[in-house]
Amino acid sequence: MFIGEFHHTLDDKGRLAIPVKFRAELAQGAVVTRGLDRSLFLYPKQAWEKLASKIAGLPLGQSDTRAFARLMLAGAMDAEVDKSGRVIIPEYLRHYAGLHKAVVVTGLYDRLEIWDEKAWAEYSATTENAGNDIAERLGSVI
Repeated sequence: MFIGEFHHTLDDKGRLAIPVKFRAELAQGAVVTRGLDRSLFLYPKQAWEKLASKIAGLPLGQSDTRAFARLMLAGAMDAEVDKSGRVIIPEYLRHYAGLHKAVVVTGLYDRLEIWDEKAWAEYSATTENAGNDIAERLGSVI
């Protein structure tokens, strides 16, 4: 299970050091793809396969389904953790998420999210300020 928030740096080759506590879960392979809110999602291979299967099973006749499948599946790339615990984030994904040097890696149960540090700070502040309202709208779901 992935939880926590970690500040890291991308190197000049687009490599990102994965927090040590997450490396074992990614040792069998991982997939990085476009996420939501201009973040990237990094899934362990098994979790990715489950999600990709669900997406592929959605009704093809609905334009929102096709758009979401394209966002998630067409942008996906295998990501192997090297012996130094790093993954390469492809340039097109760095561009999508606005990643430069300073990034934040957040653990969200079955995936990691990778954010530009400034974008994460803005998103996080907005969400924290609206936390009570969000909880109220979710009602009995949580």
